[in-house]
Amino acid sequence: NYCKEKLVKNMTEFITFYNSQIGKTEIVSNPTKINWSRGLKKQWSNNISHEYKADRLLNSIYRPFCKQLLYFDKPFIESPGLNPNLFPFENVKNFVITCHGLGGSKNHSTLITKNIIDFNCMEAGSQCFPLHYYEERDKQSPTIFDATGDSEYIKRDGVSDFILKRARENYGDRITKEDIFYYVYGILHSPHYRTTFANDLKKVFPRIPLVEKENDFWSFSKAGRDLAELHINYESVAPSPDVTVTGDDSEFYTVEKMRFPKKDEQDTIIYNSHITISNIPDKAYEYVVNGKSAIAWIMERYQVKTDKKSGIKNDPNDWAKEV
Repeated sequence: NYCKEKLVKNMTEFITFYNSQIGKTEIVSNPTKINWSRGLKKQWSNNISHEYKADRLLNSIYRPFCKQLLYFDKPFIESPGLNPNLFPFENVKNFVITCHGLGGSKNHSTLITKNIIDFNCMEAGSQCFPLHYYEERDKQSPTIFDATGDSEYIKRDGVSDFILKRARENYGDRITKEDIFYYVYGILHSPHYRTTFANDLKKVFPRIPLVEKENDFWSFSKAGRDLAELHINYESVAPSPDVTVTGDDSEFYTVEKMRFPKKDEQDTIIYNSHITISNIPDKAYEYVVNGKSAIAWIMERYQVKTDKKSGIKNDPNDWAKEV
């Protein structure tokens, strides 16, 4: 949900209702109270009760450039994937490059994030490649390979020692694993790379070549790092000086659903009945992720919606009040 208060209310009521079903011979199916998944039914049949955990509220990427608050507690996440290894605790710092899965129809897309990402954020299932991953420390039988420290988790590198060795042989010893990570992000955004391997990228996961020249490596690595800065911190990027906003008044920021004046007039966005954004250049629509421009994702996702079955209202205006 966009709203922390509503998400806390939804989850506490959900957990309370679930616990009330423990010990009963049959469960009550009430879509305004609960959505019984296969995993949840199994827990119910084993008489496993739960409690609300305040530290499980995390920021997540639900769709490209669309953040929402997520209650991430494994008993209620049907398919957590490897997310517990990428973001095992609150405020953990990590960066993840995500690409679409195999077999999709859209052109190759990639996006970097510092938050848990929804599996359906990218077509055919988001595939994540992290800068780091975390393993829970085995306190009963530690090994000599475990890093020392008091943390419950051991931090591992997503970039292998093998490719670090290869890169240093080619480009010099000052290269770090982080440089390689951003080099990958730069290559994945290369128009030449995407065009040359367009068909392959729909069938197999990206294979990243090592360029011949050291200067080219650093160019891609710097480009990837700069792109990552924009894509991660897009909410704080300075506005374009050429775009015009009329009717900009803090009393009228509430949005219901943004729209264009006409389908072919994309240089103007009607934000609401008071505010209009105009003089938007065509190039603003050129950056496409998962089949849509960043602007299209914002316009689609940041609107007030109410789920028909549960009656839960999700309002992006609530997010604006809290950030």
